[in-house]
Amino acid sequence: MTTLRPAVALLLAMLAGGCAHYAPAPLAERAALAGEVRALPGVPDRPLSVAEIAALAVARSPDLVAARAKRGVAEAQLVQAGVLPNPALTGAFLPLVSGAGSVPAWNFGLAQDLKAFIIRGPKLRGARDAVAQVRADLLWQEWQVAGQARQLATDIIQHARERPLLEEALAILGHRYEVTQRALGAGNVTLVTAAPSALGYQQARANLQALDQQQLQDRHKLNALLALAPDAIVPLQSAPDIAPLDIAAARAAVPSLAARRPDLLALRFGYASQDEAFRGAILSQFPDFILGGSVSSDNSKVVNAGPNAQIGLPLFDRNQGNIAIARATREQLRAEYAARLDAASGEIGALLSEMEQLRAQLALVERDLPAVRAAATRASAAFGSAALDERAYVDLITNRFTKEQEVSVLQTALLDRQIAIEALLGTGLPSVDTLGLPDPGAKGAAR
Repeated sequence: MTTLRPAVALLLAMLAGGCAHYAPAPLAERAALAGEVRALPGVPDRPLSVAEIAALAVARSPDLVAARAKRGVAEAQLVQAGVLPNPALTGAFLPLVSGAGSVPAWNFGLAQDLKAFIIRGPKLRGARDAVAQVRADLLWQEWQVAGQARQLATDIIQHARERPLLEEALAILGHRYEVTQRALGAGNVTLVTAAPSALGYQQARANLQALDQQQLQDRHKLNALLALAPDAIVPLQSAPDIAPLDIAAARAAVPSLAARRPDLLALRFGYASQDEAFRGAILSQFPDFILGGSVSSDNSKVVNAGPNAQIGLPLFDRNQGNIAIARATREQLRAEYAARLDAASGEIGALLSEMEQLRAQLALVERDLPAVRAAATRASAAFGSAALDERAYVDLITNRFTKEQEVSVLQTALLDRQIAIEALLGTGLPSVDTLGLPDPGAKGAAR
């Protein structure tokens, strides 16, 4: 008895050591937004480029940080899929209460469900595909965050370059407004004469206010992507570091979207996972089969031992419901993949067509701009020598600033379309090859 106790204690200690232990993980009590961008590790003390902003957003985006936690969940589910059910151990000790027996009876049995071994392969492969799907989805989200950060940073830079033009328009038209209003108050001009400068000034002020409102909104959105406080200032370079897009090369890349886009690859892995679920549902229609052995002794010391088996009779439930659900779900994913592939090709094609249209429109406006500038210069000289009335002067000056702003708007729209296309094609972003994932189509064909 003295030698048995240490052995039992050692066995209990080994079992306890293999068990998981609870540790608290309290939630955050306050937001962890940084107060300034230079306080972040690795950020240089200078204005940041668009590419640097995109990299910083991928590293710090709160949504991406949360999405990365899903990878751990999928990997844990992969571990669970490979775990077999424990064998069942039964036993009983039956003391003698009455009758002709002379000793207590006892029995002992051990059994294992063999059906779990049959469906383990599809479950394990399906879980691996689910992990691959999560990893591809995460890469797609990184593409989108990088694209959003690039677009916000580019818009902020472009609007900052446009602001001096709007300030100049406001200053010139504001001066004319003040002059005409003083003249109107003195009774030297009529309301008809003063109206054009008043309308031009109000429009110039509205344009500047609208740009400032958009700038503030874009800065707030960018700060949210970077996990910064809303009032944090992100210093940006004076021009976006974006090379012109080769439209012909972008069109040539569209047919290979299925192999290039992480979201499409994720859908393919999701389909492969569901295909394995369908295989598992079909295998599960076979009856439960439990095999084991037992040994027992009755009250007269007669000992019996031998194998035993338990087989379910598939009279009512042949797993037909789960098979139908798995088949329908697989067909749904198949249709979703085809729809996403069509939408991806169409979206890129539409953006490329819009870029071609914007380039043509920009070329026309830039062609007309020198003449508009020259007309505004002549108008200023003519108005100074009283050879031009107030309305004509304001119209020509306003037309010049309108054309200048039109050029800026078209340039920004072109950059926005280009950034959107590059985010959809993954230009300059980590490719799906960096995931180290197999081709789900080739894997499915090899099974």
